[in-house]
Amino acid sequence: MESNKILSMESRAPALIVRDWVRGEALASFQPGKVYILEFCGTSCDSCDEAMLKLIELQETYKDRGVEVVAVVAHEGAASADEARAYLEAWSAQFPELNFRVAFDTGAMDTLWMEPSFSVEIPQAFVIDRDGYIAFIGHPHDLHEVLPKILDGTWRTSAQAQAAERERIAEDEPKAREEALKKQVKAKFAAAEKIEDWKTALAAIEEGVALDPDNLLFREAHVHLLLHKMHDMQTGLPLLRQLVREGINTNYEMMLTVASYQLFNPAYDYSQFPSVERFAIGKELSEHILAEARLQDDDDRAHSYLMVAWYYHASGNKERAVELLELALQPLDGPGPDGLKDDLLQTLADYKGEK
Repeated sequence: MESNKILSMESRAPALIVRDWVRGEALASFQPGKVYILEFCGTSCDSCDEAMLKLIELQETYKDRGVEVVAVVAHEGAASADEARAYLEAWSAQFPELNFRVAFDTGAMDTLWMEPSFSVEIPQAFVIDRDGYIAFIGHPHDLHEVLPKILDGTWRTSAQAQAAERERIAEDEPKAREEALKKQVKAKFAAAEKIEDWKTALAAIEEGVALDPDNLLFREAHVHLLLHKMHDMQTGLPLLRQLVREGINTNYEMMLTVASYQLFNPAYDYSQFPSVERFAIGKELSEHILAEARLQDDDDRAHSYLMVAWYYHASGNKERAVELLELALQPLDGPGPDGLKDDLLQTLADYKGEK
């Protein structure tokens, strides 16, 4: 499904096409005479939790004036629709006062709503007025001011609304165009990776890094491709060292994790890596991760200890690796995020030569 039509204030509202409804009854279409707040959100979006709480307040305040809130989660990184639904159900359960419909989707709503309106970031809200036209596109925190004006019919044709919409488009259109280019890069990279055409994959990912030099996903794919697929140590290792340096200087945990995975993930083959350089980089990285682990909560510390254990085991210090894994396991009550406890137990058994 494709849509090349620009979506803005005064546009007719597109269709409501979702994969499934997680909370509330299914809504097939927007009904005339009602005002709908359609919010795009996600379970891993930091500001979406606060936006959901604000929407609960708005729904309660304006329920008698024909306002209905609908939340759509359309940006999940889950492997399957079932997994996305499970994440969403767990996430929505943290809002006991939830008083509106929640759905999830895997593509159509982005194509119909987000992309044509130059919307890139979430949470993002659309207000559909009683006539079925879009009266507002923007951040949910602006709804407290805008919604009363939409309800009394003074907003959509006001100079303030026109100015706000021009400002939104001027700010969001360049972001959306860059995002579209990044999407093309990802598609080219994925297609080349699928057929193991590493030269084409490299050209695609280099295009992505040039487009967005700070994009960690692109940088990780670049390093991984060079080191683990093309075995180009001369080009790949300096890029990996740069990741480690930046990760340490900024204490960017995700960057440190990415670097650690490239150096010591047990699933990778390191037979073509220069050992001296690999362990020199690993020592600096692991010492930093260990120092910072003291300030982390139990789950994050356990994950840090697992990564550092990989380094010690690979470098020959099995006793220290086992010690770290046992320390990581001590405070964990449940399975931890993404099966962390199982990973720790399995790695510990492997290092001890047990089942």
